[in-house]
Amino acid sequence: MSTLRIGVSRGIAAGLGSRTIKSNTLPAYRSIGAQCRRYASQVNPKRNGTSTFKLALIGAGIGAASGTAYSVYGNWKDKSSHMEHQRIPPKVLKELPDVRITKRYINPNDKSNLNIILFQYQTCPFCCKVRAFLDYMGISYSVVEVDAVLRQDIKWSEQKKVPMILVQQGDGRYIQMTDSSAIISLLASYLNDKDIDIGDLAKFYPMISYFDDNGKKRLDIMNKYFLMYQDKTPKHITQDIQENERKWRTWADSHLVHLISPNCYRTLGEARETFEWFSKAGEWDIYFPKWERDLMVNVGAFAMWGISKMLKRRHGLSDDVRSHIYDALDKWSKEVEKRQKKFMGGDRPNLADLSVFGVLNSMEGCEAFGDCMKNTKIGVWYNNVKELVDRNRGDLVRRTELVPLTA
Repeated sequence: MSTLRIGVSRGIAAGLGSRTIKSNTLPAYRSIGAQCRRYASQVNPKRNGTSTFKLALIGAGIGAASGTAYSVYGNWKDKSSHMEHQRIPPKVLKELPDVRITKRYINPNDKSNLNIILFQYQTCPFCCKVRAFLDYMGISYSVVEVDAVLRQDIKWSEQKKVPMILVQQGDGRYIQMTDSSAIISLLASYLNDKDIDIGDLAKFYPMISYFDDNGKKRLDIMNKYFLMYQDKTPKHITQDIQENERKWRTWADSHLVHLISPNCYRTLGEARETFEWFSKAGEWDIYFPKWERDLMVNVGAFAMWGISKMLKRRHGLSDDVRSHIYDALDKWSKEVEKRQKKFMGGDRPNLADLSVFGVLNSMEGCEAFGDCMKNTKIGVWYNNVKELVDRNRGDLVRRTELVPLTA
């Protein structure tokens, strides 16, 4: 239901980096510099030195500071010159805001040493992507369930989008990150090399501004589909593998996710049914007062029914919206079949698998999801990913069993 809240970038203009990464119909992204050109798909921790990283980070920091200063000085006089655009590093909080943790997933086998708080809507496709990654990787994390209408639990934040995480860096302060793909890339980069402070890695994912085709100023996270492996890319990860993973991660964000709302809210009755499922899946009756739960269901269902019509027109969908999502899932299934493996990533899910799974998982329990399982070949792949995600997930600890939040 947060499909409306999170924009998908239309492409970053020339001049921001060294080399354009090409993929079919996907937006072009550029890294901060030549030092950021390394990225990959699977997470294999390394323990080598970080001198190259430090030099790269110094250069990136200088570039970020210079770019921001120049953009303020220029005051956006020339929209065609992207050298004047803002570059905003992730925000760092000295202490945690006063928020209520609704639940935690604690995995006794978690060796990541990460302290993560996830702000989410339970059934948001982008939030489902982040949870799929965290669960598959066996990472422990805390959850703040946000009221999708009032959003009181993120009043403290300038950014009003979910998913959002607070993750503790080495000095005890907290990095604030938004955008599901950037969050996943940041955490996956850290898991590859835990000797690097996650706060340093976060600086490779700044927020940048640009102007879209209509001349409207937009914000997006730079490098959000890149893993910062630097000189430590696993030998078995080829450039083709890297680009394919990034291509399908982007496809999940730029195409598949936009088919969810038109299919889940086709009619007012289906929208109401969907929100009742959201309430059950998100345990809204436990975490919110009855009046707030009813407000979320009734206002949310009516609003998303109307919004789904707008989204259908915006994305050029016919009245038979089911056919579009069937076509998308068949396209994905055929690509997986070509590899003659269980997953797009081979014997194990990669970040593309987890992204597509997360988007689809947001529909589970809705009529649209059942129709997709019956009318496409996605079921076997979906259940294979789900089995691993469920198996690796930590133990659920509810709010009633939690001590007041201090970390």
